[in-house]
Parts: sequence; structure tokens; C-alpha cells
Amino acid sequence: MPLFLHVLALAVFAQGTSEFMLSGLVPDLARDLGVAPAAAAALTAAYAAGMIVGAPLMAAVGARLPRRPALAGFLAAFVLVHVLGALTTDFAVLFGTRAVAAVMNAGFLALALPHAVSLVPEARRPRATALLLSGVTLACVVGVPAGAVLGAAYGWRAAFWAVALLCLPALLMLLRRPAPGRDRVPAGPADVSLRRELTALRSGPLRATLTVAALVNGATFAGFAFLAVIATDTAGLPPVAVPGLLAAFGTGAFLGVTAAGRTTLRLPLALAVLPVGWALIAALGAHPVPLFLLAAAQGALSFALGTTLVSRTLHLAPDAPSLSGAFATVALNTGAFAGPLLAAATTTPLWTSATLALVALACWAGTRRA
Repeated sequence: MPLFLHVLALAVFAQGTSEFMLSGLVPDLARDLGVAPAAAAALTAAYAAGMIVGAPLMAAVGARLPRRPALAGFLAAFVLVHVLGALTTDFAVLFGTRAVAAVMNAGFLALALPHAVSLVPEARRPRATALLLSGVTLACVVGVPAGAVLGAAYGWRAAFWAVALLCLPALLMLLRRPAPGRDRVPAGPADVSLRRELTALRSGPLRATLTVAALVNGATFAGFAFLAVIATDTAGLPPVAVPGLLAAFGTGAFLGVTAAGRTTLRLPLALAVLPVGWALIAALGAHPVPLFLLAAAQGALSFALGTTLVSRTLHLAPDAPSLSGAFATVALNTGAFAGPLLAAATTTPLWTSATLALVALACWAGTRRA
């Protein structure tokens, strides 16, 4: 893989850390800014909403620009709002910076996904997609706990500074002029027609793939959001065991993303196994050993499926190079946003995950029959 892709993955890791890190910083942040913890927790919802809305809008804005300057612009704005967030003492300003950061993150990822596959031969494109998405899973495994440790040691503002600093290598590489014959980064399509791209995105197989991706990610985050509660209330584990369970899920997720980039995942089989896995965790979650093992296995399967569905989206939309990544981003974030809300409403998060996974399987089977 080109060095440029690894540096882009570092930026995606920083952005993923920013998206999830507030879960461990809410008490300190609420106390420092003088707001209720519920208000501080709303910063996470603001970020998720910004990702959903921002991906297609920013991809449309960046579609008519050379990709390198567009990526640099999104990343520079992302860094600046994190600097502002680290300096502000006003909660309203911080809330605004989170929304803007999410929109910039969405625009960056929406352009980076199709851009990554354009830099490598067709046979290596799934691996390039997996490399970028591994930044998100590493954020769950490493970035979020590291942000919590950094916040506990130096205050929540230190985590914002760290995210901004991690983005600088990619920003500097995007801003510099590549040497002839080295680090050549295609500027992107010369003649972009948003109407033609939107027409291409209306294909039945593509819409089915996006729907299944949203359902799979909804199932993933419906269960993941409540793993801590399941560990303490259902399995009777002490709170100190919760980070270990989350790390087991995150480690499985990273291995799943990596495997999806190197092997061909059989979608029908994986989709059939996914609801069974969630049902097994629901049935055996009171026992610590099966809970840890199944959490790691489900993390691997869920994120391998998500990566494969993103790769399939990009493959099915060669005539929509600017918007295909945006709609893949929207699908994944819609699932991540709606899944925990559905799980909270039903009060049975793991069975909610199993149900969403079954709906994904039924949707896929119906599409294949059609």
C-alpha cells in the first residue's frame, strides 16, 4: 500500500477517536463548562447528526474540486475547529465546533474512500478500503481509551489537542507538491456530473447494499452501546472488567476489517451467521467467558461485513466516484445513530441487534431473488 494511504488512515484514526472519545470525557467536560452531564452527552449526538448530513453535502461540494485540495481543506477545517474547541470556555461554541468537525469528517471520509481505491490496482482495492476503515476500528480499540486516559491526566482539552496533532502528518502531505513520479495523487474526475452520479446511485443492487450496510451497522452499535451494561448487570462483572470487554470487541473488529481487506467474504453466509451470534450473546451473556469470546467474534464478523459492504458499494458505483463514498458513510452512520436508539426503546439491546441482523439477511435474500 502507498505511504499516502497509511497517512490518510492515521487521519481517519484521529477523526474516529474524535467521534467516540467524548463518552469517556463527559463528567470532566460537564464540570469544567458548568453544564449538566446530559447536555455534555448531547455533543456525541451532534457529531453523529453532522456525519449523516455532512457526507452527501460535502461530497457534492468537493466533487467539482481536485481531490487533493478538497481533502486538505476538509482536514484543515477539522484541525482548526478542534483547536477552537480546546481553547473555548463556552459550551455553545464547543457544541458548534463538534457539529462542524463532524461535517468536515464526513466530507473527508466521503472523498477519501473512493480516492483510496483509485490509487491502487483493482485487485487491491478491497485492501485499500480496509486500510482506511481500520482507522475507525483502531479508534475504538486504542484511541478512545487513550483519550480517556489523557483526559484524566491532563483534562479533556488535552484530548482535543491530541486529535488535532494526529491530523497534521496527513495535512502536510496533502499540502505539499508531490515529486515527479513519486506520491502521485490523482486530482479526481475532470468532468463531474452530480446528476449523472445521482442517477448511477439509483440502481437496485446499490440501494440494497446501502440498506444492508445500515442494518448491519445498526445491529453492531445497538449491541456495542450496551456492552458495559450487559457486563455489569447481566454477567455480574465488576466495572473494572468493562474496558476489557470493550477491548475484546474492538480487537475483533480490527481483525475483521483487516481480514476483509485480504480475503473474499461470502456475504450470504456471513449475513446468516450474524443474527445467530447476537442471539448467542443474548442467551449466554450471563456467563463471562462466553460473553468475552462471543463479543470478540461478533466484533470481527460485524466489521468485516461492514467493510465488505463498503467495498461493494464502491465497486457497484464506478459512475459515481464522488458520491459513492458519501452514501456509504451515510449508511454506516445512520445505522450507528439509529441502532442504540432502537435498543434503548426496546430495552433488549442484544435481541434488537439480532432482529436488525435478520432484517438485513432478509433484505439481501429478497434482492438476490429479484
